[in-house]
Amino acid sequence: MFIKDLAKSNYFIAADNTHLCELLHPSHGDLNLPYSIAHAILKPGERSLPHRLKTSSEVYFLLEGEGEMHVNDEQVHVGPGQMILIPPGFWQHICNTGTIDLKFLCIVHPMWRADDEEMNYGGLRSR
Repeated sequence: MFIKDLAKSNYFIAADNTHLCELLHPSHGDLNLPYSIAHAILKPGERSLPHRLKTSSEVYFLLEGEGEMHVNDEQVHVGPGQMILIPPGFWQHICNTGTIDLKFLCIVHPMWRADDEEMNYGGLRSR
């Protein structure tokens, strides 16, 4: 049995500017899984940086707070209990428009890899 306690886990600032905690990633330990799961937090007024996963799809599942999700040219208000599917190659970012932390799960299939992510730093792209 594999259990990870979020309260005992470490967060770091990810390349997209979210506070991130990797909950499940096949490269850590003896896990034979095709996907990864992370817990993300954005403080009120913060936003993630535009980015995309070139070959992986991503699902955001919102747990707390509210925000505005941007996927390619679409944007929509989102809140707890909602799931957003981001297909491979689609540009994405999310803004916390509320007064509390925006907390969500990030599920990536196939598993997240640094070489699959491309960032957009205000028009400057990195691979």
